[in-house]
Amino acid sequence: MPSLNPWLAGLALSLPNIATPSSTAAEGLYIAHADAVLGTSFDLKLVARSLGSAVQAETVIRAEIERLTGILSSYQTDSEFCRWLAAPVGEAVAVSADLLSVLAHFDRWHEKTGGALNAAAEHINQLWQQAEGSGVPPLQAARERVVAEVGQTHWLLDPTHQTATRLSRIPLRLHTFTKSYILDRAASAALALPDVTAVVLNSGGDLVIRGNWTEQVAVANPRADAENDRPVAQVAVQNRAVATSGDYRRGVRIGADWFSHLVDPRTGEPASHAISATVIHPDAVTAGALATAFNVLLPTESQQVAATLPGTEYLIMTQAGETITSPGWPELTGASGQSLPQPTRTARLLSLSSVKDKIWNADQELFISLELSPFEGRYHRPFVAIWVEDQNHQPVRNLALWYNKPRWLPELRAFHAQRSDVDRSSITSATRSPGTYTLRWDGRDNAGQYVKQGKYTICIEAAREHGTYQLIRQEMDFNGKPQQQNLNGNVEIAHAALDYRQTK
Repeated sequence: MPSLNPWLAGLALSLPNIATPSSTAAEGLYIAHADAVLGTSFDLKLVARSLGSAVQAETVIRAEIERLTGILSSYQTDSEFCRWLAAPVGEAVAVSADLLSVLAHFDRWHEKTGGALNAAAEHINQLWQQAEGSGVPPLQAARERVVAEVGQTHWLLDPTHQTATRLSRIPLRLHTFTKSYILDRAASAALALPDVTAVVLNSGGDLVIRGNWTEQVAVANPRADAENDRPVAQVAVQNRAVATSGDYRRGVRIGADWFSHLVDPRTGEPASHAISATVIHPDAVTAGALATAFNVLLPTESQQVAATLPGTEYLIMTQAGETITSPGWPELTGASGQSLPQPTRTARLLSLSSVKDKIWNADQELFISLELSPFEGRYHRPFVAIWVEDQNHQPVRNLALWYNKPRWLPELRAFHAQRSDVDRSSITSATRSPGTYTLRWDGRDNAGQYVKQGKYTICIEAAREHGTYQLIRQEMDFNGKPQQQNLNGNVEIAHAALDYRQTK
């Protein structure tokens, strides 16, 4: 249900609002963005006590979204929902708790809205999509037939035995509030981690805000020509969900007329009373369900339904140009004269990241072996530095520094050029005699946090007093697939090898 302009114009405009007090403060803000998550753009904010905690929460969120998508997706043919659709009519099928819960929510909201929400509305959508192809609106007889088919009971749930029995072959789709359900479960999973204090998830304009954070949310103008036009409202939201649905993003065109993709299951007609509805509620499923229903129902019907659900705030924009808001809406915008809640001020910006990036697998490591060349007679042992760089040639992890005379450290040119102020206490030791040595990289950076999967360069630098200088640089793609590479030796390093492998 897209239509909220995420953080009013995306990530860039959210950054100036980040407070940057001293780095000793207890919490920090982590921001990430990805595309093609739940079929749309995806943004997250996390308030956590360390970057490691934030990265862990991001991983938990991604895993929960993937898990629930594999259960509830109407588009992935191998999802549990699609497999259940393929089961014979009349057969009781054991289903997961999540699928049973979402089907039960559809039953509840179908009754609560007087039939305005129906998982079989897809059957009506298909009728109008066919009409778009022919250029002629559906005949009344066709609409009446489809409405009768949609009005059937489509499943029977047995919570005791956790089964669902399909009762018809009418096309079904888990739309409306399903995305809100997934976001809420993902946010709850992240907030259960001990060092995460707030979570904001934004999927195409549907948001879930949980924990100690107040999010400023801009409600986009449904009739605006540009994505960054002035919003119709800006609200301060804490510990609630926001969902918006409208007729202006998707639909069908038949001749010169535009028809909404939102349809009324009771009439077989596209919704035409509202152009947009934004709903804010503590329960994410309620917000998602009502945002769709308020586009289908008459505005007076929407107000009546909202009055039965405490905590429901809404903004409805009608085809006639009227804006209808709930009694409590002005308090969210500050129009009531009351001061708005102030956003949580965080210690520092922990990281900007991409959710689509995968984190290093903790069950893998890079095993490095190298052989220092032997020399006859008296000679000075080489100074050796071994470290990892990212694709921007920035140091990620210092693995070893072997030396015995600090004044010769500048001879390790590449290492010294980037590390004039490096704390060497955790990585240094004496020079080594000829022989074979091994090192391990566990995928963590110098701050002790797991890095993203991807390409990194292993650097092995050797310099010897009154001797030669050598630098070996080898890029490797740490993508989760074990691999080995042998490196060409030189005067100081006879041989080196990289083994990216499983540890368990």
